[in-house]
Amino acid sequence: MFKKLFFLLRIATAWGLGVMLVVGLYSALPLIGQLEFPAVLFSMFTMGLVIAGAFSHLHRVRLIAGRVDNETLDNRQKRLIEIPLEAGEAFDLVDAAIRELPGVEGVRSARDSLQVRAKIARPHLYGEPPLRRWNPLLWFAPDYNQLQATVTPAGDSGRVTLICEPESPAWSDWFLVDDGTNFENAEAIARAITRRIGERRRGEQASAAQTATEKELTEAKLHLLHAQVEPHFLYNTLASAQLLTRSDPARAEAMLGHLIQYLRRSLPSFDDDMSTLGMELERALAYLEILKIRMGDRLAVQIDVPQALRATPLPAMMLQTLVENAIKHGLEPRTGGGTVWIRARRDDDGVAVTVADDGEGFNSKTSGTGIGLKNVRERLRLRYAGDANLSVIANFPSGVAATITVPASAPANGTNPHA
Repeated sequence: MFKKLFFLLRIATAWGLGVMLVVGLYSALPLIGQLEFPAVLFSMFTMGLVIAGAFSHLHRVRLIAGRVDNETLDNRQKRLIEIPLEAGEAFDLVDAAIRELPGVEGVRSARDSLQVRAKIARPHLYGEPPLRRWNPLLWFAPDYNQLQATVTPAGDSGRVTLICEPESPAWSDWFLVDDGTNFENAEAIARAITRRIGERRRGEQASAAQTATEKELTEAKLHLLHAQVEPHFLYNTLASAQLLTRSDPARAEAMLGHLIQYLRRSLPSFDDDMSTLGMELERALAYLEILKIRMGDRLAVQIDVPQALRATPLPAMMLQTLVENAIKHGLEPRTGGGTVWIRARRDDDGVAVTVADDGEGFNSKTSGTGIGLKNVRERLRLRYAGDANLSVIANFPSGVAATITVPASAPANGTNPHA
């Protein structure tokens, strides 16, 4: 109540002094000064309209703000808004929010200085005022409000300073009211910014959920592929071991030992997507040792993986896929067989793991369907979000070299590091 009375008293005092000045000048004029009744009538009529307009402003402010205080009664509104986005993105968001305001005109935005200025037509809230030409509160009232938004970089976020005010100098606030229109504009822009941030967050969450779904589908396809391939490999290995038990029991026993080692490293991969380079190397070596028994002198294996790199996190079965590709598409079709190399090197902040062969190389007969390599690329994309890659090039003088480059440390719990 005190704030309302103070506001009414302030408006009434300012206009009372102004009316007294006009009446005093009027009374000082020759002859006209003797006609006091028109001056008194003018004073009473003007003060009545001023007080009625001030009451209207009070009620409208309470209607739109739900309270009456110095902030809501002020014709000039200021907001400080923190936006959890980089300054350039915050500026684009603020600029778009301002352009959506009803009645906005003359938007001028400067992206280099991160500033936006605009004019907003002041609405006729209750239609055209019937006493507009007689209402002193509307004589000098501007037809437009104006706003200025400045984005200040603050680390990884942007701080917005928003100012909404009438298109008139500050001294006019003693005589004029804005019917809460600048408070409405400031609140509308703040709501629009909040809504757009919410939409952005929901979009990021939906994208993360979609990525997680894609990852699950990719892993499901991988497991299905393993379920289809493993029986063939097991059948061939057991069949070879059965034959060797008659002719060479020692080699049969060695083959079964390598098969046990292979299965020990393979079975956990169905429950755990992440492994280490060392564990994957053991699986690949067990696989290659089995094939060396089956292929004999047609297969040679060379390993160059430093012990310090064997703890590097690596998605399960990824190295195995490259080794199987080297055997199936590189060496098996070749009569004389060949060599498989497995190397690992530190590469800046990552680790590069290469599987190379000197087999048939790139040709239409042995290139296969590409499902295995496509699966590797998709798993790297989903898990590392661009921080890992697979490159496949021709080996010299023959064969193919496939290199996986991954970060030296994996994301926690297999999550996307950029989600």
